[in-house]
Amino acid sequence: MATANPFAAVDFSKYMAEMKVPMFDVNKVVAAQQKNLDALTAVNKAAAAGARQVFERQVAIARDNVAELTEILQALAAEGAPDAKVARQAELTKEGYERAVANLKELNAVMAKANNAVFDLLSKRFVEGLDEVKGLVESAAK
Repeated sequence: MATANPFAAVDFSKYMAEMKVPMFDVNKVVAAQQKNLDALTAVNKAAAAGARQVFERQVAIARDNVAELTEILQALAAEGAPDAKVARQAELTKEGYERAVANLKELNAVMAKANNAVFDLLSKRFVEGLDEVKGLVESAAK
């Protein structure tokens, strides 16, 4: 059993005209959405570039650590007196700790730079979007 559409006889344009809904320039709305997509693409590229930089630096740090560990183990095996080995091990531990802290600071700086680039892109587009909405409302009011 088919039921009749209860809205078929309703003229919605009449109600919309009575509510005084402002008409927006569709081309401007489409252009704004295109700008949003362009900004999203730029943000994704910036985030990917930042992640790639962090990853590449982490790989380089790991490679350096393996090479340094090999040298340290060879140096410790070559020394003869136990006192000298303990002193050398303490010195190497201190140097390793200082290198690790420096590496973490460097990685933190790389991540902060990437995050700032992404935030700046998003912030810029958000402000532009607000200006576009304001312009659409003002032009529709005229």
